Amino acid sequence: MLALTVVTPVCAQTQALKTVRYTIFLDNGVVAGEQIVERPNLDTIKVHFDFKENGRGPTLDEVIKIGPDLTMLDYKVTGSAEMGGVVDEKFTRRGGVAEWSVKAERGTQRLRGPAFYVPVDSSLEVNSLMISALSASRTGTLRLLPEGTLTQQRLDEVVVTRGEESEVVQLVMHTGLGLSPQFFWATTNAEHHLFAAILPGNTATIKEGWEANLAELKRRQQEASGRILEKRAKELQHPMPGLTVIRNTRIFDSETATLSKASDVYVLRGMITGIFPAGTFLTPVDNELDAAGRVMLPGLFDMHTHISRWSASYHLTAGVTSVRDLGNSNIELQKIIDETSDGSLMAPRVIPAGFIEGESAYAAHDGIQISDLNDIRHAIDWYALRGYPHLKIYNSFPNELIPETISYAHRRGLKVSGHVPAFSRADDVVEAGFAELHHINQVMLNFLSTPRTDTRTLERFYIPAEKGASLDLDSLEVQEFIEKLRSKNIVVDPTLATFDFIKQRNGEIADPYKTIADFMPPDVRRSFKTSTMKIPDDRTARRYEASYKKMIELVGRLYRAGVPIVAGTDALAGFTLHSELALYVKAGLTPAQAIQVATYNGAKYTNTLNDRGTISVGKFADLLLLDGDPTRNIEDLRKVALVMTRGKLIYPNEINQALGVKPFVTNPPKLRRLN
Repeated sequence: MLALTVVTPVCAQTQALKTVRYTIFLDNGVVAGEQIVERPNLDTIKVHFDFKENGRGPTLDEVIKIGPDLTMLDYKVTGSAEMGGVVDEKFTRRGGVAEWSVKAERGTQRLRGPAFYVPVDSSLEVNSLMISALSASRTGTLRLLPEGTLTQQRLDEVVVTRGEESEVVQLVMHTGLGLSPQFFWATTNAEHHLFAAILPGNTATIKEGWEANLAELKRRQQEASGRILEKRAKELQHPMPGLTVIRNTRIFDSETATLSKASDVYVLRGMITGIFPAGTFLTPVDNELDAAGRVMLPGLFDMHTHISRWSASYHLTAGVTSVRDLGNSNIELQKIIDETSDGSLMAPRVIPAGFIEGESAYAAHDGIQISDLNDIRHAIDWYALRGYPHLKIYNSFPNELIPETISYAHRRGLKVSGHVPAFSRADDVVEAGFAELHHINQVMLNFLSTPRTDTRTLERFYIPAEKGASLDLDSLEVQEFIEKLRSKNIVVDPTLATFDFIKQRNGEIADPYKTIADFMPPDVRRSFKTSTMKIPDDRTARRYEASYKKMIELVGRLYRAGVPIVAGTDALAGFTLHSELALYVKAGLTPAQAIQVATYNGAKYTNTLNDRGTISVGKFADLLLLDGDPTRNIEDLRKVALVMTRGKLIYPNEINQALGVKPFVTNPPKLRRLN
């Protein structure tokens, strides 16, 4: 790493009072927000932050008072969260006592020396202050409140220009917050504040007037982060040269949802070459691994992801070896697929879905945005020529163009699925030719919305929360629609785990993460207690919780009626899939049936059953060994001891250690090299 520039705290106090404006761009260049930072005096900062995309996003106003060490002495933020929930957070430090209140959390700590409070909801100015405080630190580290330590490393430096004006900025990496590093471009003058923050494939925030430098900054940041990811891939993926046998394992037959007797499984160059009764010695092998009776599953599928280069490894630590990406920057996703193929990125196999959206003030900006049928054909051709098997239609898509879109997609060999576009119902798109519906709220809205309901807005969440509890699942309308889904073989991707947010209250750990919270880093654990919905009182909370229970019940009814279900998350990568399957068990599936949904169904409904989804000779050796028996206790699915994919052996405990996550398995079986 490059040496970290060190400045003295007093330097930052000499800056001229001024207003700094930042513009927030989506990956396709559309302006989606702003951050305005005012400095009425040397130690006070006022911030207005607003970001909106896909009909949602936070609006925040902050007042910050900083001390001589550049940490916060007072902090107050008000506004609204992504889904409309109320934001009201305060922090104060007086001498050696720090106090804070945020939603249902109250905290007090006595401390000595510098410490930086991490708000639950904040603008990027908080990160800017962290950069300043870390740059002033001789160690490049900073104690965090309530818990943790933040570390800053400098990775790169470049000259940026604006007309005849130029400035030197540096790329810094922060570790210690979240599961992945955070990257920022910072000024190198005495102030050391934020210049730009780039999330590849997502958003880019930069000081107003310097936008022409974004492409170069993004390129250099991607190269720097790529080197780190490539190093991690080499360290955490272990080759298995030659023939390997996994002895004494109980194979999960995903087609019948049953466990076999003890077996030996032979693997060569990432393919399964033989399966025999345990103890059958056929030929000398190069590597041997004693499963000691552990259960072997085919690699899991997450059928609803928005993968990134950093979250990719989370999937593998959970035993997810195949993901379907349902909305991304096309350029970023192509890079992820290429880097995974050449081994420079540790990631699951990606099955891409082509994202296609219409134009509106509420439009999402992943994939390709269209305005007419000619645009649609060009978009479908783009996806078809790049091997996309699937097309995803989104909320602002023009309803009148759906039939012709589906017809052309079918001619080009693509299935069509997605959200139900605004002012339409699930029944309409099923009749038009959708093969799949995403999210259980979209199914429920079929009975709760009207032709005037604008589901581009937050109404698509609040209507099911408000009215879902009163939906009669035994009604003729519901039963007839379920039968239509069954008869037409329409797949449903419920993403139940992510919809826990509709009933979560502040201070309560979200149900999908209760069993893993103690394994997570402090700030991630804290985020599990944060509500995003506006739930003003106990009565509303009880109604929303009843609606969520009705969603779970509806998934169980769909499954029992014969409607194909696939397991997707649309939430925290990897770890959430186990929670999704636990919810299927809550809906009435057996643990074995839930695992079947995440293995056999995943392969069947992505047309990849020829090479994965079952443990069979001639298929990919995408395999995982688990402690315990998840066919009896679905929570045992979290105890992934090892994962095999692409001819490499991966130990989740090693990945978890790199992420700051406590291991779920402490004594995994080890590969023994014989030659």
